[in-house]
Amino acid sequence: MTKRRKRLLDFEIDKLTNSIENVISGESFARDILPVTKDFTRSITKKNGWLFDWKKEIAVPSKRVYKLVTVGNPDIIQGLMSIQIESGYVAVVLIESAPFNRGKAKMYFGVMGNLVAFACKTSFESNGTGYVSFFAKTRLIQHYIKALGAAHEGGQLMVIYPKQSSLLVRKYFGNLGEDES
Repeated sequence: MTKRRKRLLDFEIDKLTNSIENVISGESFARDILPVTKDFTRSITKKNGWLFDWKKEIAVPSKRVYKLVTVGNPDIIQGLMSIQIESGYVAVVLIESAPFNRGKAKMYFGVMGNLVAFACKTSFESNGTGYVSFFAKTRLIQHYIKALGAAHEGGQLMVIYPKQSSLLVRKYFGNLGEDES
C-alpha cells in the first residue's frame, strides 16, 4: 500500500441516480466524467466557493482528478474527485460537490454517487479488482455502509468490495462485462 496522507472525507450520498437529477423539477441530465487539466483550475478555487485546493491536487503526478459535468456542458462542474490507482485498489483521496450542489439549496441530486461509481469503474478498468477505499469522518461511517454498501474496516477506513462495486458500476454505467457477483 502506497503511503498517502489520511484525509477524512465527509461527502454525503443524497440519492443513487444514473444521471444527475434536478432537485426541484426531477428532470434528469446525462453526465460525463472527464479529467481536469491544469488550465481549468482558475474556476475551481476557494474564492469561487470550492472547499479544497484543487490546483494543488492536480499538481501531484500520482493523482488523477476528474470532474462531473452534464453532457454538452463541460465547463459547469457539478463535482470533483481525486483518486490514486494503487496496486489492487483505487483510493478516493478527495471528493467535493460544486458549491451550488451542497446543503439544502443544492441544485442536483446524484453528484457524489456518480463520482464514487466512477472510482469503482476505474478500479475494474485499471487493475481489474473493483476494490475502492477511502477514509471517512466517524459520523458518516454508517451512512457509507447504508448508502454505498461500503465495509468499515477499522478506524476510519472504508472499503467498497468488488460485489458492491460491481452493483454501483452497473447502476451508473451499465455492465463492464465482468461477473463480480
